[in-house]
Amino acid sequence: MDKLIITVALVGAETSRKENPNLPLTPREIADEAIHCAEKGASIIHLHVRDKEGNATQSKSIFKETMDLIKKDSNVIIQTSTGGASWMTAEERLQPVELRPEMATLTTGTVNFGEEIFSNSMLNIETFAQAMVEQGVKPEIEVFEVGMVNNALQLVKKGILQLPLHFDFVMGVPGGITGEPRNLLYLVESLPPGCTWTVAGIGRSELPLATMGIVMGGHVRVGFEDNVYYTKGVLADSNAQLVERVVRIAGELGRGIATPDQAREILGLHGRSRAV
Repeated sequence: MDKLIITVALVGAETSRKENPNLPLTPREIADEAIHCAEKGASIIHLHVRDKEGNATQSKSIFKETMDLIKKDSNVIIQTSTGGASWMTAEERLQPVELRPEMATLTTGTVNFGEEIFSNSMLNIETFAQAMVEQGVKPEIEVFEVGMVNNALQLVKKGILQLPLHFDFVMGVPGGITGEPRNLLYLVESLPPGCTWTVAGIGRSELPLATMGIVMGGHVRVGFEDNVYYTKGVLADSNAQLVERVVRIAGELGRGIATPDQAREILGLHGRSRAV
């Protein structure tokens, strides 16, 4: 097996300090949390940012400020979100790609998202994919339902993306695919040979799916975007605490942890993101 790539989703667009008072919000807080998580074993930061009021934003300037703070003190891979929040326009969501991060998320379908609808038309999916290719940004294919795998492969057939692709299976969102083990097996078996994958279990699905991901040779995402608890009813102290647990479990199972540069090699990245 390749060494384990740990992605940490620090903030998200929906999580608030009412759910966990330890949620980082400002660029400095998010950067400090990212650096701490990298020190504990994370090699990818899945990045959302917030405005001065603590609301989700896709502001290019806030992303740049946060990314610059992270890159000043860490070699960690930065993966910007283009999901943003369900109420944002496609133009808003795409802004961070202009900063040419090493990676960005590409959701390849529409899904019910709790009480909202996370809308991604095929036209917008192709537009996002083309923008990432033009900027030299590696997409991580975000999969909330099985059909999204096929939509991603349609982008390959059209010549927009090339294999191998890297997928993130987001499991347990109300309205999307559930976090049952059989569903992870089915998703993995749906991928073409040579593709890599990460699993992001939502809420109580995070820990069991992370363990499965370690055992199956995939990779793992944790963080407050997906789950604010350490154990049932006990809030996590930090994102880094969730990273440390995955590192410990992987160690018990005999799987090494990838450094950022080792993760770059596994994912076929071409080096640290360029300044804009």
